Amino acid sequence: MLSILSMMSPVLIVMILLAVIFDFLNGVHDSSNIVATMIASRAFSPRTALGITAISHFIAPFIFGIAVATTIGHEVVSAEAITLNVLIAALASAIIWNLLTWALGIPSSSSHALIGGMIGAVSISAGSGAIELHGMEKILIALFVSPIIGLFLGYFFTKLVFFLVRGATPKINGFFRRSQIVSAIALSLSHGTNDAQKTMGLITLGLVVSGVIPDFKVPLWVITISAAAIALGTALGGWKLIKTLGSKFYKIRPVHGFSSQLTSAV
Repeated sequence: MLSILSMMSPVLIVMILLAVIFDFLNGVHDSSNIVATMIASRAFSPRTALGITAISHFIAPFIFGIAVATTIGHEVVSAEAITLNVLIAALASAIIWNLLTWALGIPSSSSHALIGGMIGAVSISAGSGAIELHGMEKILIALFVSPIIGLFLGYFFTKLVFFLVRGATPKINGFFRRSQIVSAIALSLSHGTNDAQKTMGLITLGLVVSGVIPDFKVPLWVITISAAAIALGTALGGWKLIKTLGSKFYKIRPVHGFSSQLTSAV
């Protein structure tokens, strides 16, 4: 690690620091998506909910691999168009957007912000021809289709749960509260697997274009600091966003929390 650090230019170090800050804010920002239902349905205390989510975020990349990082590194824009300045611009724009929406308590996607920043920075520096359309199609389809699929799966899964527990006494709420530890861990692992890897991909890109490493292979230390940053951000939590998601849309009961988390994880 020390030998690699000695090979880094000041600009590369700035880029890596921005990537870690983005990853941290991603955890702060997006932790609300996971813990809001756990807290609002009174399944767990805020500290317990954030602790479970943070630990799951940290271990996820080590369990499920780094395929998303490879996609970010290879399939979004042309490799020739990537420079440290492009990466810094993309990260800075995503950080500003995350801070703005966090301050206003507006739920938004850090992934959208980062991909948008990448496209904008590359378009200015190298032109729109540098955008890899095949990779962009894959990402955009996932970004736009996911909420629709989630809506329908959530609706039908909740209907199924209501059907299965029809006639149950109010004590069934206790079962759904306890069950949320399983659904919350599943969702946290899924989220950590995807979101921390975006930062891993950008840091590795920076190392490649700077000549620090010869090819795109995510180093273990990059995986570790990325996982740690998003886990730390998650542990601190974005309370404004948690309040928005947990109380300003609808009144959440334990069955809603369980169903929404399990559906999102799938």
